[in-house]
Amino acid sequence: MATFLGTYENRLDSKGRISVPALFRAQLPEPHNQTVILFPSYRAAAIEGCAMDFIEQLGESISEIDLFSDDQDDLATSLFSDSQPLGMDKEGRIVLPAELMAHAGITDRGCFVGKGPLFQIWQPDALAAHKAEARQRARTKGLTLPIRPRRDGGA
Repeated sequence: MATFLGTYENRLDSKGRISVPALFRAQLPEPHNQTVILFPSYRAAAIEGCAMDFIEQLGESISEIDLFSDDQDDLATSLFSDSQPLGMDKEGRIVLPAELMAHAGITDRGCFVGKGPLFQIWQPDALAAHKAEARQRARTKGLTLPIRPRRDGGA
């Protein structure tokens, strides 16, 4: 499974293309290593992105909810109805769909932010504010994270 790390700011060209960071591209597993899945975040004015294997894992998780329940329908609709698989050109660029750009307020620049199995694309100023707010909430709440043993038995 891909692990996306770091923050990278890139410019959109006149055709609406933006380069996916090389370190993100390197994380995309075969056979879909030239495809990213993008969808609007329902928690923030940002675009969510992931590899095909992670969107499949999310689908499996949603399928564990009662098929015709409101919860299952709400999650499936929120996640899959606006998801778009986007192929990269040979330079590693994707064309950001207009509706996703509008959702995130992106015009000429976008910041790719690694979030483990997901990444997000933000308007740069909105990202700076979001990072500051997230760090402050974490400090205020005294959030910590226990280190769990690795699943593969490693240290």
